[in-house]
Amino acid sequence: MKKGNRGFTLVEIMIVVAIIALLAAIAIPNLLRAKISANDALAKGSLRSLSTASETFATSNNGNYPGDMTSLTTGATPPYINSNPCLAIPTSGFNYTCTVGTGGYTFIATPATVGTTGTTTFTMSTGGVLTP
Repeated sequence: MKKGNRGFTLVEIMIVVAIIALLAAIAIPNLLRAKISANDALAKGSLRSLSTASETFATSNNGNYPGDMTSLTTGATPPYINSNPCLAIPTSGFNYTCTVGTGGYTFIATPATVGTTGTTTFTMSTGGVLTP
């Protein structure tokens, strides 16, 4: 009895590689969109947290908003927020710009790389108004 050759032919290997490439072509864009959506949601959440902290500060200080971000973090006991996303380091794909003064605030979240880390610039202003 003759033993047959064992192994895969070149055609079989090429078919398997083509199927894997097709699956990757479908899955990778979906994963990237999910990551962008998560970053967008996190940016909105961070802006809401900053707004809530500022509004709480104003309620506790006769309607005056914080003059600087230190008043919300290390300068307050207890702090209104645990960390300041407005530092120069991008957080979850977004850069944050914070403008605070006793009359109000504006917080802006801008994608570090539009289309890769996020799709939209979000702005939160005095009174908790979020605009995409």
